[in-house]
Amino acid sequence: MDDWSAWTGRTETHGDRVDPGAVARWCATLDRAAPLDGTAPAGFHWCLCLPDAPTAMLAADGHPRRDLGPRSFLPPVPLPRRMWASSRMEFLHPLRLGDAIERRSRILSVTQKQGSSGTLVFIDVAHDLLAADELAVREVQSVVYREASPPDAPPSPPLPGPGNFDTAAWEAVRTIVPPPPLLFRYSALTFNSHRIHYDLPYATAREGYRGLVVHAPLTATLLLELARRELGDHALRTFSFRGVSPAIAGETLHLAMKADGQAIELGAFAADGRRVMQARGER
Repeated sequence: MDDWSAWTGRTETHGDRVDPGAVARWCATLDRAAPLDGTAPAGFHWCLCLPDAPTAMLAADGHPRRDLGPRSFLPPVPLPRRMWASSRMEFLHPLRLGDAIERRSRILSVTQKQGSSGTLVFIDVAHDLLAADELAVREVQSVVYREASPPDAPPSPPLPGPGNFDTAAWEAVRTIVPPPPLLFRYSALTFNSHRIHYDLPYATAREGYRGLVVHAPLTATLLLELARRELGDHALRTFSFRGVSPAIAGETLHLAMKADGQAIELGAFAADGRRVMQARGER
């Protein structure tokens, strides 16, 4: 594997605007009403400053191609499978409809590791999102590139087992079955053309998944929505999540939350109790 250390410290800046129509479509996708105070919901920042690579510049997986040129922000790691592994963020103040947005991004590190599934390359990217020239959201995203799934590997994740999710361990639980149209709408909102979220033959035959994969930030968004239902709009000052196992469209997904003072523990689980995502927040 090549040395990608030259990419550490690379920066890029993008501009955007909090469009009322986009906020309305975000709320419609999540079956919720818009905030009454003219703010955008928590998590909406994932709809801003999106990649705008032409369709002809997309790679086989649907992501923009990466190369060794100066315009390629992320390094061209030659591993075919990409996942949004985790994020941690601070909500410093809510975004408001009409705000002019500037996002300043910087690659913090590129780290190669050996896992049980082979070589992994983690890229940590810091995003500072300014609204009307004031820092509003600070986030560090971790993206991981993985080797191709072996042809004889069982589909991921495993079929549901005989267990059940224990609702008694949590204060609030919401159970949903994410349908393919929800994944499609979220991909459209975030301009995400990664084929594992909408192309079933590609997801199963090329990347080894058992079905269409629910986006990690969509699962995180659903957890933010659970916190909003229980605590109110913009109640969390911080929020972090880590993907543990894929969630599959059309299958039961339990969203759970419990509080310990100012600390909020959240999680997403499959029907048999398999953990899909772990998350935490602070009020």
